[in-house]
Amino acid sequence: MAAEMICRDDDKEVPSHRNMSTTSRHVFGDNLEQPAFSISIIENMKEEYGLFVWPCSVVLAEYIWQQRERFSGAAVVELGAGTSLPGLTAATLGSDVTLTDDSNRLEVLDNIRKVCELNKLECKVLGLTWGVWDEFIFSLKPKIILGADVLYEASAFDDLFATVTFLLQNSPGSVFITTYHNRSGHHLIEFLMVKWGLKCVKLLDGFSFMPSSKASGLSGNIQLAEIVLNSEQSELMLRYQRKTPRRGTKLPLLS
Repeated sequence: MAAEMICRDDDKEVPSHRNMSTTSRHVFGDNLEQPAFSISIIENMKEEYGLFVWPCSVVLAEYIWQQRERFSGAAVVELGAGTSLPGLTAATLGSDVTLTDDSNRLEVLDNIRKVCELNKLECKVLGLTWGVWDEFIFSLKPKIILGADVLYEASAFDDLFATVTFLLQNSPGSVFITTYHNRSGHHLIEFLMVKWGLKCVKLLDGFSFMPSSKASGLSGNIQLAEIVLNSEQSELMLRYQRKTPRRGTKLPLLS
């Protein structure tokens, strides 16, 4: 993978075993020996999974680079951003980016702010818990919603798709682009898309577009999907949306 793992101490690059904190550098460009730009990510090996750069993030960030024309000037929201590599890549390409993660994961949100500062990028950082209707979510009108490896915990799938569906409804013509390990099979995701009135318009093998230099450092069965509202079911979902509770309350699940 075209990334270098370093930890800085008094302006020197040193091993990271002392504080388990690393800074990884991720490069993008048609010629990786002379990259167009790079993104530096602070990772913490002692913390939970939210502070690692996982393979799905690398794949999604590369896809954003290769699709860079559609990201220029676009409003972008990243869900479950964690270390935020995809969102920061979009911001570097000229997107107006809002980076979000669970409102209760304060150390992750703090790390996102540090990474934005490290890369000299101005992104909004918000705590957004899936399936909870906080007031600010109504003001989010993204053209593109990003989610890398957000389909990892089955118990959270309904809340995730509830949030994605609302954001898609709140910004007509928008799309949810997600990368995920095909752990449970695509059938579960297909079921949830039908349940929430969504449809997949593109499904790719995550390695089909990766440069060999990056793909060689990754593993797993990674897929990329682009998901939009299913117009045939959108009216049903809009009626459901009007019945949703106000801010700070949990959404009821569709049966």
